[in-house]
Amino acid sequence: MEIKPIAKIYNDFPDKFGIPRQSGRIAEITGTIVFEKEYRSESTIKEITQFSHLWLIWGFSQNEKSGWNETVRPPRLGGNKKIGVFASRSPFRPNPLGLSCVKLESVEKRNKNGNVLVVSGADLMNGTPIYDIKPYIPYTDCIAAAKGGFAEENKNYRADAEISEALIKRIPADKRSILFDILRDDPRPAYQSENEKEYGFRFSDYEIKFTAKGNKIKVTDIIEQH
Repeated sequence: MEIKPIAKIYNDFPDKFGIPRQSGRIAEITGTIVFEKEYRSESTIKEITQFSHLWLIWGFSQNEKSGWNETVRPPRLGGNKKIGVFASRSPFRPNPLGLSCVKLESVEKRNKNGNVLVVSGADLMNGTPIYDIKPYIPYTDCIAAAKGGFAEENKNYRADAEISEALIKRIPADKRSILFDILRDDPRPAYQSENEKEYGFRFSDYEIKFTAKGNKIKVTDIIEQH
């Protein structure tokens, strides 16, 4: 079977580091789904606004290593415990496909790109190819008694993020709370949580630098990218 992208998503995450680990973790994050030319007909999304949420099937397009392993080391388990690849959401899979549930905020018509979907809560990098879009159907897709396995262990974890008033003013007001949420979600792998060092990631038009140890994160600089 051959598949090809039907769309791409565009947002404020040009790199993998800093992106939320799961969809829905940071609800304020928005992105725009732009369809490839052959799929821009209004007919392809007719009645899509009847649904509040959508499933995105997409590709891990920026994996740094090729191939896949039978077992992986999930970052949230400290990177020390091995589990089966099919018991994980590792990007290094036989078929490097991701699955995310996002909220459909609106459908907008833009002259250059036709109808686009504005979504929130996505955990995709800017430019990620999307291979399919399906509606989220609550009565079948929501299973209240489902078990979350090891993923449940740290679902409520939040880091303590600190940004000085002088630094936060460098970020547009509508992006400040999102930045705080990204930092509180702690982009570091769990096995690095005790190592005090400096990290950096790009968010929107800015490079964010921070130091961290334990659950304490402190932003040291915010640099506008030109």
